[in-house]
Parts: sequence; structure tokens; C-alpha cells
Amino acid sequence: MAEHLDVLIVGAGLSGIGAACRLRTEHPGRSVAILEAREASGGTWDLFRYPGIRSDSDMFTFGFKWRHWEGDVALADGPSILEYLRKVAREYGVDRLIRYRHRVLSASWDSDTDLWTVEVDRDGTRTTLTTSFLWGCGGYYDYEAGYTPEFPGQSDFRGTVVHPQHWPEDLDFAGKKVVVIGSGATAVTLVPAMAKAGAEHVTMLQRSPTYILSLPGRDPIARRLHWLPPKLRYSIVRWKAILLAVATFQLAQRRPAFAKKLIRGMVEKQLPAGVDVDTHFKPAYNPWDQRLCFVPDGDLFEAMRAGTASIVTDHVDTFTANGIRLRSGEELEADVVVTATGLTLKAMGGVELTVDGAPVKMPETLTYKALMLSDVPNFVFTIGYTNASWTLKADLVADFVCRLLSYMDAQAVRRAVAPRDPSVGEERLITFSSGYILRALDELPRQGDREPWKLRQNYLRDVRAINRDRIDDGVLTFR
Repeated sequence: MAEHLDVLIVGAGLSGIGAACRLRTEHPGRSVAILEAREASGGTWDLFRYPGIRSDSDMFTFGFKWRHWEGDVALADGPSILEYLRKVAREYGVDRLIRYRHRVLSASWDSDTDLWTVEVDRDGTRTTLTTSFLWGCGGYYDYEAGYTPEFPGQSDFRGTVVHPQHWPEDLDFAGKKVVVIGSGATAVTLVPAMAKAGAEHVTMLQRSPTYILSLPGRDPIARRLHWLPPKLRYSIVRWKAILLAVATFQLAQRRPAFAKKLIRGMVEKQLPAGVDVDTHFKPAYNPWDQRLCFVPDGDLFEAMRAGTASIVTDHVDTFTANGIRLRSGEELEADVVVTATGLTLKAMGGVELTVDGAPVKMPETLTYKALMLSDVPNFVFTIGYTNASWTLKADLVADFVCRLLSYMDAQAVRRAVAPRDPSVGEERLITFSSGYILRALDELPRQGDREPWKLRQNYLRDVRAINRDRIDDGVLTFR
């Protein structure tokens, strides 16, 4: 007989570790396991090894609300985040629940037994588990490969081409000319980090500009409140960060012209003389139509002022033996080219779901509170915010699951499902215009045109809708 678990979590990254910790605290009597396809925990923070890897959200909201981030570092490096996650896992005994090299292939729901049957590849051996509740915490992108477009002439290039998602441990770029293709969070992290680590010169080659803001590497409020008890200080700084993020997003949405002017003024003050702001730092879209990029203590601008980094806005025409020729005719010499061209989205980690023998087609489902799929029983997924810290949403989802399980226990029910309401209109799940999202729209679930099917991307509203509204809200049904 297949092994049975009360709750099965897919993924041992930030979301999965947080989910298991909350279950250990709120539902200690339930049997729980985390299935992790890789050989290590930490998800993104173990996978990515490129120079300078760090958070692009402040750590006071990126850390769990129930296990505060220690210190005053606001934008932390990847190894520090990984250490924090693994420390939390050990403290809550979650490290003992992780089963490594367990890749979930499919999950089938049976309404006769109210159970999921989960097919798993365990080191090349197929095995089966059953669970009463399935929780997808595998993130939203493909861990196997990032997105790299086809570049003409790439085979002619005599240098090295790497993607940040699979950084070679032995890559030596000291004293070499580097071109980083891209303008997102990864690119603005790599450029100053590689310049500082000894590259002769690092050029960020972007097709179009991105909004870039400098933030203090260490939070000034946290530093001033060092005399307070750590938990109290963390709570104050965390809520400061939450309210500031919400206010910034709302300002950008309601007064985009003012937000543009504000960002431009901050950028101009930090640039070296002679840099064309309109060419390199004036995006064609409004702030927060795509995610803003934050740089700690203006390290990107510092590298530009030092002459070790620069930005070129143009399109790749072709690779050459010695670098990249642009559409303008200019050629960028390069020994190393880094294709920081983005991620490949993968809905629900690529796990194939079926309900009573019928395949679940993601684009035909609606998301309930952006954490359940319509007509898919006893299944919850964790996806973070695009306009704020991932963990803010992950914490809310974990709290909701704990409340849902408590309600099911109290009512002696075994099944919870959000039936599709045919009167609810469909909208895009994510309204961002980033390339990695646009490329995957046809594979993602949809959101509805009203609550609780609507994705608000607003933490303050979600605190009410997810954590305070009744579980039996008239939409969820139970058996």
C-alpha cells in the first residue's frame, strides 16, 4: 500500500519551509512531508550562485513574520538568506521532513476516497504516495533552464556565454571584459558585483530601460531602534516597510507622471556626468507596470561613476568572434557574455493535476483568493506578490491553510473546494508587462473580475480577505 500523509508539500524553498513550520506549530498532530526534487533545500537561494545574488525585497518583509530576520541589513545576499532559511527549518524540525531527490510528476484526486494519489520520481524509481491535502510550494519558474533567446552568430563567439541560473563555479572573469544582456533585477545585481570582483569592465546591454531605485543596504530605522527588544524592533520596521511599499505602489498607479519625475530625480543625482538619462533610464511604461529594480546603496551608480561599468541601450544584431555587434553598428568587445534574459515560467512546478480522471487545464481555471484553483479540491498553492515581498503572501497562504484545516476538523469534513461560478468574468492573472510573464500567459490560470476570485496585489486588503474573512464564505464548499 502507498504511504499516506495528511499534508504533502511540494518544494523545500522559502514557501515550503514556511508552510511546514506553520503546520508544525498549528497542527502538530498531522503527518507532513516535503518533497524536494533537488538535493538541497532553499529553492532559489540554493539554485542561483551568480556574483552578488541578493534579495530585491527588504528582509523585514522577506523574512517570515513569525521568525524575524535578525540585524539591520535590508537587502541581504543570497548566502545569508539561505542560512536563515535552513536555520529556521532546523529550529522547527522541518529539516527532518524534507525528502530530497523526490520529483513530483503528477497528482490525481479521487472524489470517492477524498485523496490525492501522487506519483513521484525518487532517484529514477517511480513511487506513489497518498495525501489528504496537497500544497504546491514549488514557485513559478522552471528550475531546469532559464529563458535565453536565439542570438544570431553565437557559435562564432570565441568567449564564454553563461546564464545566471546555471553559473559555472570555475568561471574566471578577472581582468576580462564582460557584457551582461538584460536590465532586470539579475542584471543590475551582476554588473556592480562583477565590476567589484575584478572584471576589467562590465557593460549592461539593455533593449529598453528599467526603473532603478537606490535603497540603503542597512535599514536606517532598524539601526536607530537597535536599543529596542529584537521582536519589537522587527515588528516596527516590518510594518514601516509594508506601508511604504503599499504607498509607493499606489502612488505609481494613481499618479504615474509624478512617480516618474520622482524616480528620475533620484537617478540623475547619482549618475556620472555625460550619461543620457532619457536613453538609458526612461522606460516606455509606467512605474510598477513591471517590477522596480532596487540597488543597495546605489552600487550600480557607484560602479558607473568609477568607470568600471556602463550601460548601453540597443539591440543585438549578431554575436561576432570578439563580442556583440549592435543594430546601431557599434561593436561591444567581450570575453564573457552573461545572458540575464529572464526566467521561464512553469505553472504549479510542472506537476500534472487530474480530478476524477479529468486533466486540470490551468488556463481554464480561476484562482480563488490567488491560492486555490476552481474545482480542484484540497489543493492550495503559494505564489508571492509581484509588487512586494514574496513572503508577505506566503505567510498569508500558510495562515489560511492552518485556519482551513482547523475548520475542516471542527466541522468533520474531508473536502474543501471552490466551485467555478459561471457568472464570474475572466481576467489575466498577472497584469505586469514583463517578458517572462507575457511569454507564459497561455499556460497560467486566470483570475476573476470580482472577489474572492480577484487578485488584488495588496497586502493590506489580503490580510482581511485571506486571514480574517470567514472560511465558510459561501464560495468554498465542503463535504
